[in-house]
Amino acid sequence: MDSLSQTEDPATSLFREYLKIKTVQPDPDYDGALNFLNQVAEDIGMESKRVELSSGLVALILTWRGTEPQLRSVILNSHIDVVPVFEESWTYPPFSAHKDKSGNIYARGAQDMKCVTIQYLEAVRRLKSEGRHFPRTIHLTLVPDEELGGHTGMELFVQHPEFQALNPGITLDEGLANPSEEFSVFYGERCCWCVMFHCRGETGHASRLIEDTAAAKLHSVISSVLEFRENERNRLLSDPSLTLGDVTSVNLTKVSGGVSNNVVPSDMTASFDFRIPHTVDFKEFESQLKSWCQAAGKNVTLRFYSKTMIQSVTSTDDSNPWWKAFSAPLKELGLKLKPEIFPAGTDSRYVRGAGYPALGFSPMNNTPILLHDHNEYLNEDVFLRGIQIYTQIISSLASVPELADEL
Repeated sequence: MDSLSQTEDPATSLFREYLKIKTVQPDPDYDGALNFLNQVAEDIGMESKRVELSSGLVALILTWRGTEPQLRSVILNSHIDVVPVFEESWTYPPFSAHKDKSGNIYARGAQDMKCVTIQYLEAVRRLKSEGRHFPRTIHLTLVPDEELGGHTGMELFVQHPEFQALNPGITLDEGLANPSEEFSVFYGERCCWCVMFHCRGETGHASRLIEDTAAAKLHSVISSVLEFRENERNRLLSDPSLTLGDVTSVNLTKVSGGVSNNVVPSDMTASFDFRIPHTVDFKEFESQLKSWCQAAGKNVTLRFYSKTMIQSVTSTDDSNPWWKAFSAPLKELGLKLKPEIFPAGTDSRYVRGAGYPALGFSPMNNTPILLHDHNEYLNEDVFLRGIQIYTQIISSLASVPELADEL
């Protein structure tokens, strides 16, 4: 079943065709993907526009005009690039889009997030083929370099006049699979702080018991951070109401120092990746980092390689008309929604940081979370059901009546 079947659902075939385009970092085939997406948009009857960002990369905008274009629009965002692969660890070639007898489609990007791109497009195709019309304009935005942090993609795009001209009302972006019956929907994200602690100390021959070494200071810093990590881990495990996005996670990612096996290093560093919920007081947290430096001794400093400060979240209360329009059709379908804070990072943070509401949602339940993993796959039935789910959601969002601040 590793070739496209003549009896296969055309949406599945389109999905598999998109998966075969190698938009893998660090050398993604953006031209191939953009040409493919443009052709699909033309087949559906959507307008297409390319916007060159200051990074030299391109964001693609596909548009279905509403009957009342002055109203704020519905934006369906997805990124084009995917992360690298270790082919030797895959059962099937990661860009073959192989479908097994169970209907599982294996490919890098199957969950993250080429499935969502095609689900958006196929949902719009269905609505247009039914002769539907909506007051609000619907835009699909396809952006580059999300897997590199979005700094040359969405972070630039939200500041671009072409994005602001879209008159955003609500943006949908990627979420995560959920292994249970529930569907996860993300209304905010943790902030990423990548911190390097630099410890300086006395040096000399490794045969001596030298005082005030960089290693001793580094040991103190690492112990403080890992003790904090264990406390957060225990807090998560002891409270069933909490998800990973509700606590601060931290992992030691790099340690360096030393020049020779018989010389005590004068400089040592340790780097950590902190993911911090929006509920944390950032000033207090930074003070805590500095206190760990002070406790380790003199000549211990820290440096930030990344310090995201976006704490904006989107309301999941029915007083928010966008949330109500998003969640209502899912409730009508009998689906269980689980609002969460996204544990990692997506382009949604830049949208929220620019002042626009955004929700992260990938309609994949009863599915293991396999983004960035070996043998990433998505079942065909889950994929096709997602198209129907998006059809209902997009219809509801694009039908939101004129709001008070739009009068």
